[in-house]
Amino acid sequence: MSQPLLIEHHDGVDWVTLNRPESLNALDPSLIDALNSYFQGLQRNRDTRVVVLKGAGANFCAGLDLQHAMARRGGQAEPPGVTESLDSQRRIADIVMLMRRCPQPIIALVQGAAAGGGFALALAADIRIAASNARMNCAFIKLGLGGCDIGTSYFLPRLVGVSVASELILTGRFIKADRALAVGLVSEVVDAADLDAAANPYVDAMMTASPVGLRLSKECLNMSVDAGSIEAVIAMEDRNQVLCSRSEDFQEGIRAFLEKRKPVYIRR
Repeated sequence: MSQPLLIEHHDGVDWVTLNRPESLNALDPSLIDALNSYFQGLQRNRDTRVVVLKGAGANFCAGLDLQHAMARRGGQAEPPGVTESLDSQRRIADIVMLMRRCPQPIIALVQGAAAGGGFALALAADIRIAASNARMNCAFIKLGLGGCDIGTSYFLPRLVGVSVASELILTGRFIKADRALAVGLVSEVVDAADLDAAANPYVDAMMTASPVGLRLSKECLNMSVDAGSIEAVIAMEDRNQVLCSRSEDFQEGIRAFLEKRKPVYIRR
């Protein structure tokens, strides 16, 4: 059997591929476990500075593998209890929480379908680039469930505002690439064949930042979204700038700027 998650590391960048194209990269237990393990391992990983997340084949991720889930449930004499169901639910939700907690910026490359849990993975990334054929939705409400699942009710209003978020969550309607760009859900739209190449300018820009500066910037952005006041945000920004200014990377950054060259940072 092929690996459900492929990881290729190149010069500080992990290219992470959901690798179940025959199932539209749907989330089955093996892929859920692999994603949890991978993002958990990033917490203290200093070799990986940027993550690019994509799907194999024509689609990003079609969400939960319903065929697998129903087949498993069909083999049980009784429906799973509350505790078992909550554990299964939380295993998927843990992925997006780990994505937000990991210090590395995550760029999601979205082509074809990003539905349900697949949409949640894209929302949990820091930057989204869409192929022109991308279509994304909160599929949960179409399945007899609530529309809010796997962090979507947290991420969507912060990205597109309450009105558009309410539309998508309450209807399960698909949002296509052109509208996703118009409402700020994605950073740009490109042809599907150009999706990998479109990530490179973002990766290159991030890799010119100091490693500690990049990590602290993601942390500060995450905390600022939920900060209770401008004072709390300024305190975090001041703390980060003082920490960065005491590092050797700051001296290298200044030298590189004055010498009009790319900085060379020590991985730390």
